[in-house]
Amino acid sequence: MPPRSPLPQRLGLDPAWIRTPDFDRLHPLPWPTMGEWLHHKLSEFIDVPAFLAEGRFVYEAGIAAAGSDPYRPHTFVWFHRDLSDETFVPGHIHVVHRDERIIVIDKPAFLSSIPRGRHVQQSVVVRLRAELGLPELSPLHRLDRVTSGLLIMATEKRWRGAYQTMFMRGEVGKTYRALAPLRPELELPVTVRNHLVKERGRMQAEVVPGAPANSESMIELETVQDDAGIYRLSPATGRTHQLRMHMLGLGIPISGDPLYPVVQDVAVDNFETPLQLLASEMRFTDPVDGAPRHFESVRSLPLQSEAVVGSG
Repeated sequence: MPPRSPLPQRLGLDPAWIRTPDFDRLHPLPWPTMGEWLHHKLSEFIDVPAFLAEGRFVYEAGIAAAGSDPYRPHTFVWFHRDLSDETFVPGHIHVVHRDERIIVIDKPAFLSSIPRGRHVQQSVVVRLRAELGLPELSPLHRLDRVTSGLLIMATEKRWRGAYQTMFMRGEVGKTYRALAPLRPELELPVTVRNHLVKERGRMQAEVVPGAPANSESMIELETVQDDAGIYRLSPATGRTHQLRMHMLGLGIPISGDPLYPVVQDVAVDNFETPLQLLASEMRFTDPVDGAPRHFESVRSLPLQSEAVVGSG
């Protein structure tokens, strides 16, 4: 891990860092200057000469790196990347609960939980770090970009360990609700168990027949709404796309799903059809003070497009 960054956050984002390789007499280093090493390392991604000219590469002491500086082994360099333009994701981030250690928010659909790929500034972490003045704010569990509902975040790094361990041990009770078709012949409630795999680079997860189960969800029909049902989903595990796959396997794919049963060609800035999946309740015993915790989403099904109705 690097030492403390000499650069502050920018727009809620920490600076990037890289480190020069250690000097090895058996493997002479081919970079006489820091500028040449930076060009070798980063020119595929950024305009290194421009960054050097503008003093945007910084050493640990806060001094700007110059292209002519002699190469230094085991040296950390920090910088802020240029950010691409992103379409604003509509919808209000409701703060359901806030205390010294955690913040519970109710996330709208289409907003990424963490900055990643094409969704950097338009993420819960980046937005709320700036809005709440909490530079170390970070999520304690996962919530898909297209899923709405409760997301629990640690206010500072010092609190992350205890709460993340609680999630890893499965000590958090989670209830989701989903809008999906009705199947009168389907006997509910039912517990679905199977082996799910989501390979990097593939959009859909898949079931591995015959493999030991690594996912489990209880599915119940809670109410009937017109010609659809509102289902109560209680996952015992947290595999990627688990609830979406388990509902699909029962022949009742979740309404508005852009991936299941077939991948749809939906533009990244199309916010018209939210996935009808809501992380609606969370329950746990606080690992720090032992207090019982229970949080509920302020949203309800069917979820409306917040691009049309405004804050929801």
